[in-house]
Amino acid sequence: MNLETKSDGRRTGRRARTRGVALSAGRGLALALIALPGAVLCFCLTLVSVALVPVGIGIVTTPWVLTGVRAFADRRRLLAAEWGGVRIQRAYRPLPEDANPWARTFGMLRDPATWRDFLWLPADMTAGFVTALLAFALPLYPLEGFAIAAGLWRVLPDGYWYGFVRVTDQSSAFYAAGLGAVLLVVALWLAPRLLRAHFRLTAALLGSGQGELAERVRVLTETRRDAVDTSAAELRRIERDLHDGAQARLVAMGMDLGTIEALLEKDPAKARELLAQARRSSADALTELRELVRGIHPPVLAERGLGDAVRALVLRLPVAAEVDVELPGRAEAPVESAAYFAVSEILTNTVKHSGADRVWIDMHHDQGRLRVAVTDNGRGGAVTGAGSGLAGVERRLGTFDGVLAVSSPVGGPTMVTMEIPCALS
Repeated sequence: MNLETKSDGRRTGRRARTRGVALSAGRGLALALIALPGAVLCFCLTLVSVALVPVGIGIVTTPWVLTGVRAFADRRRLLAAEWGGVRIQRAYRPLPEDANPWARTFGMLRDPATWRDFLWLPADMTAGFVTALLAFALPLYPLEGFAIAAGLWRVLPDGYWYGFVRVTDQSSAFYAAGLGAVLLVVALWLAPRLLRAHFRLTAALLGSGQGELAERVRVLTETRRDAVDTSAAELRRIERDLHDGAQARLVAMGMDLGTIEALLEKDPAKARELLAQARRSSADALTELRELVRGIHPPVLAERGLGDAVRALVLRLPVAAEVDVELPGRAEAPVESAAYFAVSEILTNTVKHSGADRVWIDMHHDQGRLRVAVTDNGRGGAVTGAGSGLAGVERRLGTFDGVLAVSSPVGGPTMVTMEIPCALS
């Protein structure tokens, strides 16, 4: 029984290694197809646009080009986290929402992160492309040796070389198969490491390097200021909603009750009419107070947690939605609140601007991070720049050291991914 268990364990391990190599090969091919054309296009457009700044054309085009480069880099950050377990901090300096093209252009050009992106592009189209392609090619090349030994050598040109083996007959074909077996063992070990090397190269060039601590302090200072500004704006909103809504109704209801007191004996019919009106006003005031409380902290979020709160949220959407939640516990209340309102803002943007008729929400906790992905089948084209609703979501998450990544090609689909470091209880 013990021998059988060990044998089953070895078979399971071999299958896992085989799946890992196959997955690395597929991801390597996908990265190679993305890295070369995407990096070449972004590099050339950036070079031309920046060169045209002195003549004025680049003032208009550079913000758009650099926004596209940042979106390309953000997509690679997302793939590095999902496929390689390598997390790359996004540290672009925010721009004023009302900035003119001149201020936006030179604000982006003064950002060190912009130049890290620009230096990363040539490396991505060369070393990045090679490491990704090798992760795909290495596991496939041994199969050619096995095919040669199986009879493919008969249709190959005379004196065909497989590696350093010259194939002329069945005997040399078997040597090619032996070389293929050796290369397959090497590929099983090397292919996943080449993929990790690709992502580590990306992290080394896109990361903030020696200025990481200073950049971290700057980001924390900005997120703290954003948190204070957001709290002040939220308090003003609550005060305004109370003053214009429930408070006004309660004042009117008090006046109606005073009038009713005066009319009880003189005009009972009119008094009854005013009583019915006061009852409606009290119901309306209660409804507005409930909506206000829901906007501050939904009761279902406090009672049932983030998963059920999001499920309740999507019930009010005018589009079909699927929610997949895998949370073994609950995060701290401020983290749950930030994630809930971030999802709410993203869904609001989806309904208003995307033209989607279906939304998918995936929530799970892995490696000390709460990860939420919202995907829709709309028209795409979403950006995280100033003036976008996603910029507010990014500031909200930044308060908790969270990150936001957006993949939204024109024509769709759009996928917005949020990650917040937290522990579950």
